[in-house]
Parts: sequence; C-alpha cells; structure tokens
Amino acid sequence: MALHPRIVLVRPRNPLNIGAVARAMANFGFDDLVVVDPHPPVWETARTSALAGETVLRSARCAPTLDEALAGCTRVAGTSAGQRRKLDREVIPPAALKRRAGRGKLAIVFGSEKTGLGNEELSYCQLLVRIPTLAAAPSMNLAQAVAVCCNEWTRGRVPASRK
Repeated sequence: MALHPRIVLVRPRNPLNIGAVARAMANFGFDDLVVVDPHPPVWETARTSALAGETVLRSARCAPTLDEALAGCTRVAGTSAGQRRKLDREVIPPAALKRRAGRGKLAIVFGSEKTGLGNEELSYCQLLVRIPTLAAAPSMNLAQAVAVCCNEWTRGRVPASRK
C-alpha cells in the first residue's frame, strides 16, 4: 500500500488557506504538511480555519527552502494550471497520480495562490499534475486543490464508520 504523500505549500500568502489545507488533509487521513517560506503571520491565523485539521497543523513543519521541504522524498509531483507557462513534460490528472508515484515517499507541491509554481520549483518535479478545470476558470483555491488531490489518492478506500 502506498504511503500518503507529503503536501508541500510553497510561499502561501494567506494563512487561512494553510488552515484549510490542514483540514482537507485531515479529511482524507493525510498528516505530513510542510510549508516553505510562508508570508507571516502564519500559524496563529491558520488555526482559525483548521477546524478538524488542528493535529495536522500542530505537526506541520516550516522550511526555508524547497530543498529542505523535500528531504526524504523520492519523487515529486508539482501542480500547475499550466496557463502561463509552457510545460515541458506530460501533465497528468490527479486520478493518475497514485499509479505514477512509484515506490518511496512522494511529495505533492502546490504554489502560491497568486503565482503558482515557478519554473525553478517545477524543475524539482518528475510529475506534473493538473486538475481538469474549465479553461475559463483554470485555477482553484489552494485548499480545494489539495482536497481534490487527497481525495483522488484515497479514492476507493472504504470510509470509516461514524460512531
């Protein structure tokens, strides 16, 4: 069984999105969150939108560089709406990510809400992922994009029963 990937946020601008990402991760059983060079203030504000994701947020790490955030990962998937740059590799949908991840720890990298991932960050990625949105509205809210990727990773899992 494949390990859940690490979720890496590169320079997120809105701390509320970090909290919402933690909540989305918790919804699907993910717990490995690394935030690269976030805009301050971060953690206190993020807690207000984490709700069921407080445990994920408490264990989240802050890394000054993408290199440090990816330590221990053997494969990297970068997300892109692909609208502003020419991508030099095949772009796969989130549904194909688990099949293409290979062995070892995978990191799924999400860029800033304003600019996405730049060419430098994309150069770390063996896989490129695009959520199949309409061309008229290509980008998604950061937490929604993380939720889509986490949902696709866990698709087919039997939901836990509620007691």
